[in-house]
Amino acid sequence: MRHRNYSVDILTNADRHTVLYIGVTSSLERRANEHSLGRGSAFARRYDTHKLIHFEAGSGPTSAIAREKQLERWSRTKKEELIARSNPEWRDLFAEMYALRLARTPR
Repeated sequence: MRHRNYSVDILTNADRHTVLYIGVTSSLERRANEHSLGRGSAFARRYDTHKLIHFEAGSGPTSAIAREKQLERWSRTKKEELIARSNPEWRDLFAEMYALRLARTPR
């Protein structure tokens, strides 16, 4: 059986930050590709949420889904406080992760 690293992610729309999308994935890279190509959930496509601003690793799918449900029940203010602790500038973490990966790729 292949081991998977599940995570909970929070995405927003890049220019306005008006929407917070919370999801679970077993591959942040795949998630980034789906959302950037408009292939995420109907909600994510509608609100153009493709900027990763927070993620947390889970120990498995059950714990990741439980955390997702917990975060979804939180108020917008409480979610923003969580994001501010790890990413106060709301940087696009997908862009940073890909920049690191591309920088390490041998030519």
